[in-house]
Amino acid sequence: MRKKNKIKIIVNGKQMTVNPKYSLKNLIEKLKLPIKKIAIELNRQIVDRKRISKIILKSGDKIEIVNFIGGG
Repeated sequence: MRKKNKIKIIVNGKQMTVNPKYSLKNLIEKLKLPIKKIAIELNRQIVDRKRISKIILKSGDKIEIVNFIGGG
């Protein structure tokens, strides 16, 4: 059985490998992050959360994710 090629991305400064055609939504789900409480930057551009399922990751993409935590 042939192994699928993986692509390398950077998430919050750490390298990750994911499958080709992996969407930004797939990544958020894999990281188990609450979509309503995060801000996402892809290659230095803020991403509209409504578009994350349409954005397919490419090798070398740099993603920064900020998770907002409430408290008081």
